[in-house]
Amino acid sequence: MKCFRENIWQEGEYNYKAAYGFTPNIRAYLHEDGVEHDCMIVVPGGGYCMVVPSEAQIPAIEFFDRGMNVFVLTYTSDITMSVPLMFQPMNDAARAVRFIRSRASVYGIEGKKIFMCGFSAGAHVCGSLAVHYKDVKDPNPAYDTINARPDGVILSYPVITMGEFTHIYSMQALIGYDEPAKEKEYFSLEKHVSEDTPPCFIWQTADDNLVPVENSYLFAKALKEKGVYFAHYVFPRGFHGLSVPNADFFKGNMPDFTMEQVEYAVEAVKAGRGIDVSERRVKELKEQFPDPVTGEARADEGLAGDSAAPELQNGESRPVFPGDPVKMFADVGMWPELAMAWMSRI
Repeated sequence: MKCFRENIWQEGEYNYKAAYGFTPNIRAYLHEDGVEHDCMIVVPGGGYCMVVPSEAQIPAIEFFDRGMNVFVLTYTSDITMSVPLMFQPMNDAARAVRFIRSRASVYGIEGKKIFMCGFSAGAHVCGSLAVHYKDVKDPNPAYDTINARPDGVILSYPVITMGEFTHIYSMQALIGYDEPAKEKEYFSLEKHVSEDTPPCFIWQTADDNLVPVENSYLFAKALKEKGVYFAHYVFPRGFHGLSVPNADFFKGNMPDFTMEQVEYAVEAVKAGRGIDVSERRVKELKEQFPDPVTGEARADEGLAGDSAAPELQNGESRPVFPGDPVKMFADVGMWPELAMAWMSRI
């Protein structure tokens, strides 16, 4: 396996106000067999506040082991929830598709399909690109001519709507607390499905404890009405953030490379360099990322573990399972196989 990291934006192209030195990037997991492979871009969730490790390398390895060349996209998020992200995460996703397509021969995907697999808020990033890819203009003319439309999109327990069934924290981080009507409508993805929307595979659990399952139904209904090829699976049991519920997931065996921007932001807040960060949020961040010695905020403590299932940014506790959780969620664990069968028909 060949692994490496590359920034997707060149110097001067990326100017998100609260980046604190972070640049969106991809981490590659490529086969070295001289054969061209279909491509998967994994887009973790995290409520648009972070990009969680539990939805990064674990699904990346799952699709790599199933024969795909895989990239994990660490896109723009804002743990301070102070500077609305607006179009930046979608722009990051579009640039990632164009960046990878421009290097298809180098990455071993020449002539193959490019899929995206998003989780929770990351699924909203993927869904935004799926319905709005024609809107995304790239500041670099060399990339703007490259097609940003993925060949198919997997939406895992997705945030879809900014309406009644939204995930409120994702909406606030994305478009702000005042919920501007124009952006609220634009990012309610169920309202923008068209005949040109790429094929979609949707899965979620009926008792999702964070993002209402109605999000999946809203998008599936819109896809059906527009005649878009799709699959929709709802499993009866399972908490939000299940990712790929294998042994590594439940043991917390996952690197935390996706937490880079969080580290930069928390360090900046500690140093008094936070941008428009409220006193309340400063206090919350110090409590969320405490230094075990001094009791002060430290960005490199408690990240990987606290971002494992379920997503914990809103004070929820991780469930304790009396038996083997892999067996307990064996039905949910079948979703990658179902997705592979679905992709084979595209």
